[in-house]
Amino acid sequence: MCISWSGSVLHRAACNLGPLAVVAPLLEQMDVAAIIDRHLPPDPQLEFSHGQVLRLLLGARLSQPLALVNIPRWAEESGAEYLWGIPADKLNDDRLGRALDAFFTQRHSILASVAAHVVHTYRLPMNRLHYDTTHLLLCGSYDGATPIADALPLPPITSSANFPPAHITHGYAASDAKMIHAGLCSVVDDLGAVPIFGHTLSGNHNGKTGIAQQFDLLQNYLHPEPFLMISDRGTYSAAHVARLQRAGHAALCSVPWSDFKSLFHEHRERLFWNNASYLSVEQKRRRTCNSSLPKERHELAVLRHQLTDPDTGEVIPCRLIFVFSSADQKVCQAERERSIAKIRAGLEKITQSVARGHAAWHDPVQIHRRVVKLFGERGAARYFRWELVPLSAAERAALPRPQRGCRPPTHRFVFHFDEAATQLDANDDGFSALLTTAPLTRNADTLFSEFKQQCYVEQAHHQWKTPLAVRPLFLKSPERIESLVYLLKIALTAYHLVQRLYRQAVADDAPVAEKRMTTESIFRAFRICPLVKEATPLGCVVHPVQLTHRQRRMLDLLNYPTPAQTIARRLPRYPRE
Repeated sequence: MCISWSGSVLHRAACNLGPLAVVAPLLEQMDVAAIIDRHLPPDPQLEFSHGQVLRLLLGARLSQPLALVNIPRWAEESGAEYLWGIPADKLNDDRLGRALDAFFTQRHSILASVAAHVVHTYRLPMNRLHYDTTHLLLCGSYDGATPIADALPLPPITSSANFPPAHITHGYAASDAKMIHAGLCSVVDDLGAVPIFGHTLSGNHNGKTGIAQQFDLLQNYLHPEPFLMISDRGTYSAAHVARLQRAGHAALCSVPWSDFKSLFHEHRERLFWNNASYLSVEQKRRRTCNSSLPKERHELAVLRHQLTDPDTGEVIPCRLIFVFSSADQKVCQAERERSIAKIRAGLEKITQSVARGHAAWHDPVQIHRRVVKLFGERGAARYFRWELVPLSAAERAALPRPQRGCRPPTHRFVFHFDEAATQLDANDDGFSALLTTAPLTRNADTLFSEFKQQCYVEQAHHQWKTPLAVRPLFLKSPERIESLVYLLKIALTAYHLVQRLYRQAVADDAPVAEKRMTTESIFRAFRICPLVKEATPLGCVVHPVQLTHRQRRMLDLLNYPTPAQTIARRLPRYPRE
């Protein structure tokens, strides 16, 4: 038994709470364990519920990601077993795996319930949702991962068991890597992003499939009020816009430039351009301090447009927001010049090799293969044409004697560069387009500023692969992998809530660094937060060490109890003599 006391000590040891000093009260506020337990039937044979076990696993992923087999040692060394009352020896990987198996059957409903609780408790604005996907790499052999359909039949809200797990497919980062996709829907405003709901996709599915499945899940599990969904060009399709329109929601997404390039050229001379008010943090700094660095700008022009619902044939009124970025223009120009120079140098090298008659460059098939490899996927390849011109008898006779290892060439390699096509493409440098069905009361400048906050969602994806680290782990089935990914979606929500609550609490006149405090910085401040364990005649006694001034101030701003208050509430006091 562990108690809180002062008296004679037989042995003393220390453990380090670390970020758990912040994570534990946050997970209590989010009511994670109770929500999970409400969805999973209690098992009288289990000493601790699935919700209690998975809450501790969440704490581990947030504070020190490690393999499931190492959770017991972490719980003992961090003091997590005292915070949540689960002895470390009760947390073997088999117990954690069984909890993940149970979680799988209700993963969508649990995630939706956590999202609803978080939105209500922290008053998150739901009038705008941002969607984005990323890939998660895995290693191993998952024979149980099978292809699933793009359109999933949605189950009743009470069960997710008949949703198959995402298909684990071959990745592209390494030959033995496998991958799945994870999509996130996030609430975004000036305080940053808070991921609230998500969906796991098969590794061979694209953004169009992902956003369709995500929207269906949102509608069936959260029943949101009308909102604006913001996403990138990989999710755009007329079907996506129509789907939102039929449900009473609006879309704002970037669109492939090739799809609307001709429309832009048709109306280009009649477009009216205005400077956008949006500026990045760096551009604001350059203007504030009157920096000599380039001061980039965005310009916007709006064009009324119509789409046709591919299912019903109805006309959908919309707006195209054409965007000009001076920074993107410079990037496009530099990239084009770099690609042209590389291709030109490669073609000249091929020309010289063919002229020398080197044996490796004598076969036309081999030459074609080398040119294709040189062009690759570079867009600048379309500016070049090449051909092998047969040499006449007179030309072959006039050739000098070939060098050793070469033979007289039979063809001349010739390439041509289309300067006019280059100039034509240069006229479109820096231009892109957004499409929206938002009401006309929301002007283009406001919509563009909101779209630029999409980068906050991309920053959230960064956490999958670094602080929250999907790896290291060892899981035996796709179902357990999917369960852990869904659990990590809850961890992402918690991770971003910390910085949001901190930024809301700081004073208006606080330094900029305080107003933009990140969860990573807060957790770093609690890197050392020890507990002392003392062996006494009546058992183990636990008490925390005094916090630093910065740690106490952070907990006060977050309105969280100190570890001493938490320990005093959790553990019984030493009996009076």
